[in-house]
Amino acid sequence: MKTEIINAHMVDPANDIDRVSNLYLHENTIAAVDAAPDGWQAEVTIDAKEHYIFPGLVDLAARMREPGQEHKATIATETLAAVSGGVTSLVCLPDTDPPVDSPAEIEFIQQRTHTTGHCHVYVIGALTKQLEGAMLTEMAALKEAGCVGVSNLLHPVTSNLVLRRAMEYASSQDLTLFFHPMDHDLKANGCIHEGLSATRMGLPGIPSAAETAAVGSCLALIEQTNVRVHFCRLSTQRSLQMLERASFDGAPVSADICAHQLFLHDNDIHDFDGNYHVLPPLRGKADMQGLRRRLCNDIIVGICSDHQPHEPDAKLAPFAATEAGISSLETLLPLTLKLVEENVLGLADAVGLLSHKPAKLLAIDAGTLSPGASADLCIVDPKLEWRLDAQTMISSGKNTPFLGQTFTGKVTHTFVAGRLAYQLKQ
Repeated sequence: MKTEIINAHMVDPANDIDRVSNLYLHENTIAAVDAAPDGWQAEVTIDAKEHYIFPGLVDLAARMREPGQEHKATIATETLAAVSGGVTSLVCLPDTDPPVDSPAEIEFIQQRTHTTGHCHVYVIGALTKQLEGAMLTEMAALKEAGCVGVSNLLHPVTSNLVLRRAMEYASSQDLTLFFHPMDHDLKANGCIHEGLSATRMGLPGIPSAAETAAVGSCLALIEQTNVRVHFCRLSTQRSLQMLERASFDGAPVSADICAHQLFLHDNDIHDFDGNYHVLPPLRGKADMQGLRRRLCNDIIVGICSDHQPHEPDAKLAPFAATEAGISSLETLLPLTLKLVEENVLGLADAVGLLSHKPAKLLAIDAGTLSPGASADLCIVDPKLEWRLDAQTMISSGKNTPFLGQTFTGKVTHTFVAGRLAYQLKQ
């Protein structure tokens, strides 16, 4: 099908495009930008006047809970939630049940995505067997099966020697190690940032040093192995300072930040609401502001959702006993647009952190509107106000502290490989 989108404000940072223009789609690719191809006759025309066109968003972290936790969510439900928020490519993390520690699990996710999914899904494989931190996975086999990196998430590795061997193996396969910095001895049984809020609420705290100590240890091993390491979900400004120095010295490092870490801090937690229970924890206000100030730093290559849908019961226990995580695919773009509204980021910088920069990290064909590229894109009404309600959320998980908030800017259409995967009901 030939589709043309006309009169739209196109923002494509990878190609330095930020202007009103037209876009032409043929089959599963972008046929042309600005002027129609010779002999063009559109079958579908969308007039996107006063709307934005962005490249399809690339989310570096989303749990879809399948296989093994279908009572929380499925690939079908969460990829539909993704395209409703403009996300056309997302990364599935290995903490499924069973964990993604062999080609069989990757093949299962790929097959389920093909039959029930609504967007592209890429897989990060487990660094160690069963994520237990002791025995390394067969990373060569995982890469051959299609994984885009390896990680042990927040599961501890038994020793720095095991981590070093894992880094050496990943480096030999040219695989990026996705590292979640957390010193588990310092974390202990903490569930909230170690500060005044933890003291007021009588909850065990997680010190900032639990993150920075792990960052420092990892950086020392990078010097020995020269493996490419992406630091995931950073929550302290000190961690970013350490990575800035390491990058200046030539270390192959990058980082991402969760959208909710840029809007919430520990003083926002009230009434022991489990929807605020996340790992890493919401830090102090100074850290939140420090992360915001560094968003344009070259170290940061993505703002991600860290989407973790849960069933209602998972958030109804006492705060420390609730399961950590936020259902956040549908708020990734609205929160990022809010950063633009608050003059924290320029629009092109914001779109870049959601598109071509994470795509480059993953080495995938995504994040641009270049002719010949996969026709993954979203159309956004920047003036449309809407309210986040549990009844209208598409994700199976309704666990978010942003329920009831009003946002400005809403996806009206999402195309995945040239196919209309989502259209806002008027």
